[in-house]
Amino acid sequence: MQVKTRTIKNLIRDCHKIAKSKGWWEDVRNDGELIALMHSELSEALEAMRNHGKREDLAEELADCCIRIFDYCGARKIDLEKALVKKMEFNKGRPYRHGKKF
Repeated sequence: MQVKTRTIKNLIRDCHKIAKSKGWWEDVRNDGELIALMHSELSEALEAMRNHGKREDLAEELADCCIRIFDYCGARKIDLEKALVKKMEFNKGRPYRHGKKF
């Protein structure tokens, strides 16, 4: 499957379609477990960095995280693209470092 127009909405649709075709949605899936799986991909990205992995290794783990997030959003009908744009606009108006030291 090739994505023609690469919008966030299309990536969400395609990631979820692929996951469904591979049997990941035959049973009801627990939200907590799905969030933990997203987190596990970020942990794998951190390990790639800690082990002096190549940028490609890090990019692959970050892509896995995005795929899990997109799949989840597709299953739960979450408009992530709209939320991203809204949050980015909100962040433009926040103070430097959001007023925090760290």
